[in-house]
Amino acid sequence: MKATDTKPPAAKDGTINQGTAYAWPMGVWLFVFFIAPILIIFVYSFLKKGLYGGVEWEFSLAAYRRMFNPNYGILVLRTLKITTVSTALTVLISIPCGYAMARSRHQTLLLFLIIIPFWTNSLIRVFAWMSILNNDGILNQILISLGITKDYIQFLYNQNAVILVSVYMYLPFAILPIFTAVDRFDFSLLEAARDLGANKMQAMVKVLIPGIRSGIVTAVIFTFIPIFGAYAVPLLVGGKDSYMLGNVIVDQVQKMRNWPLSAAFSMIITLISIAGILWMSFSNRRDAKLKSSNAKDEVYTANGSAHTFTGGIIK
Repeated sequence: MKATDTKPPAAKDGTINQGTAYAWPMGVWLFVFFIAPILIIFVYSFLKKGLYGGVEWEFSLAAYRRMFNPNYGILVLRTLKITTVSTALTVLISIPCGYAMARSRHQTLLLFLIIIPFWTNSLIRVFAWMSILNNDGILNQILISLGITKDYIQFLYNQNAVILVSVYMYLPFAILPIFTAVDRFDFSLLEAARDLGANKMQAMVKVLIPGIRSGIVTAVIFTFIPIFGAYAVPLLVGGKDSYMLGNVIVDQVQKMRNWPLSAAFSMIITLISIAGILWMSFSNRRDAKLKSSNAKDEVYTANGSAHTFTGGIIK
């Protein structure tokens, strides 16, 4: 048989094969709802602000120059601070939760409890936290009734409230990938580390954490990116002093009618999101290569042992 005869029939007559045909709808969907909007935002960020809103089709770097305004610099630093602290707390809470879920006999029930928040609207959950943290909310009432404080404590409308609600909102997004990584982890490695003299904490830090690194990286990305572009949480529970990048983007579009500046700020979030996704992809590929190389080493070791064993028998 000739080499050309091995090609699929669809490739011979120039028609599109079945796999490519199935990929077309997804490709069109990604272009229309993902790539095209990003390209529009990118182009708008290099245009001039229109006199009555919108844009003037003239190339300009004015939007990017305004981003170096000290006030906007403070805004970006505040956004990074709130996002970093919220992400760190979320991941730190998620690691023991994911470990406990993976080791539990009631995984289905625990997964069900983790997924329940996704069935409710995020705004409803934010308003629920507002009723808890309000001056006359249940938290202040408990503290006053226990005599811990005589007057109410201002829990709302500050950065701590934004961090608290953000951790609650995105905790399921971090628990699920860590749970998946822990569930696939070989726990015999922990037993081996304990046999070699490591205590439980050392085994967890030096064996378990590196072993579930891909899940931790995924949890960081799934948490950091949405919090960095958050709008509703800082608006409702943070107030003006806790405004973040997402709030300024909306204000520039709706109030200031400065579309190029809002597009420039949006490009920052887009670039950070792309960088995070690339980091996650690189980390997952590196872990896959390490596992592949370790598996090959185990095969070579097993083969060597087998040859040595059989050689000893023959002798």
